[in-house]
Amino acid sequence: MLLFGLLSVTAFAAEQTSIQPTLHMVAMRDGTKLATDVYLPPEGEPPCPVVLMRTPYGRAGGRGEAQKFCKQGYAFVAQDIRGRGQSEGHHAIIFRNGGWAKRRDGHDTLGWIASQDWCNGKIATIGGSAVGITQNMLAPGAPDVLKGQAVVVAFSDMYSQAAYQGGVWRKSLLEGWLNGTGMSEVNLKSFREHPYYDEFWADMNPEVQAHRVNAPGVFIGGWYDIFLQGTINSFVTIHNHGGPNARGRCRLIIAPIAHGVFDELKYPPNSKMPPAAEASRLFDYWLKGKSNGAEEEKAVHYYVMGDPTDKNAAGNFWRQADNWPVPAEPTAFYFHPDRKLVRGRPPGGSEALSYRYDPNDPVPTVGGQNLLLAKGPMDQRKIESRPDVLLFTTDMLTEPLEVTGRIYAKLYISSDCVDTDFTVKLTDVYPDGRSMLVTDGIL
Repeated sequence: MLLFGLLSVTAFAAEQTSIQPTLHMVAMRDGTKLATDVYLPPEGEPPCPVVLMRTPYGRAGGRGEAQKFCKQGYAFVAQDIRGRGQSEGHHAIIFRNGGWAKRRDGHDTLGWIASQDWCNGKIATIGGSAVGITQNMLAPGAPDVLKGQAVVVAFSDMYSQAAYQGGVWRKSLLEGWLNGTGMSEVNLKSFREHPYYDEFWADMNPEVQAHRVNAPGVFIGGWYDIFLQGTINSFVTIHNHGGPNARGRCRLIIAPIAHGVFDELKYPPNSKMPPAAEASRLFDYWLKGKSNGAEEEKAVHYYVMGDPTDKNAAGNFWRQADNWPVPAEPTAFYFHPDRKLVRGRPPGGSEALSYRYDPNDPVPTVGGQNLLLAKGPMDQRKIESRPDVLLFTTDMLTEPLEVTGRIYAKLYISSDCVDTDFTVKLTDVYPDGRSMLVTDGIL
């Protein structure tokens, strides 16, 4: 009981000394009011730069970040997006409400912050996953007060990355997420009514709006993340084609992580994020003009994965580059009818391989870029022996082979099904026989 009492007093004291927010109901252009918490730094006189987080998960989730940034001289603003938490309105269409279409909740929020006497006219945004997506959506055409972004594991095009990857409905990811967060109403029906890319999806495709983004960003992703391609595409489009304040000033960080924890492989301690990924350091450079070394860093930082179970194996280190894609030699491997994967030599004949697909017994997903399913690098041997899987294997490598960049599979196919999907996986076969997933795709 005494220990409990001491812990309670300590927790109460910590709560009392923490920076407390003030709640504002901020009106959007259509009159809908969004619940917005404002944290002000304890020292120094306003105005000051501001960090903004817009979230569907509850603005109280930003309390920890608020304490950190306020102690560094920033104000911090956390907002429930439309229809979530204490905010008014309906959440549909999720993410589009905060973009550049009819509703522009992100732009309106930036404008409100800029009008406050505690804001010095310089605002950055921060957050991951859905909170990263809200950043990507508000960036095109944003008011000039937006000076930087820290976007973690977020899509750059909702249709191709979150809804219909390769034209295939991402049932577990999107339907599971909408149901799990209580946002399936209106959203799910609307998404299923648009199976092909059209104007509906164009309003949720920040990639094509990159030329209208005029603030630099650090885009952080993982080799096994559900939105890996979105992270890369955000960087490539804005860093190379953004407005004058964004072009050439962005950062790309790719680590050996997924959208959550994976268990079958554990990468060494050096796989943790490098200093280039620190949002506060970049914000100090972009918003405060501090010379802290960020201005001298390479634009791209990516982790080269190796076998983490063998301390003598190649790989497991960070590389840096000026841009993406990194310099590399495109290398072709060919499927051969004897089930070999051969470098540089196409098969001589026109043989075809076939399999029978049973929709009542599909090949299960085992690891990879998942949200709610098991994720990350997982051993594929349990499915490679199935009769509806065509397996092609190289000869044993005699020296390390480093592969970095976009991987394509060109298939020549025929099917007697009206509609079917094809999945291709790339695995790394370890000396002990494990076939560990590197990446996969579907069409």
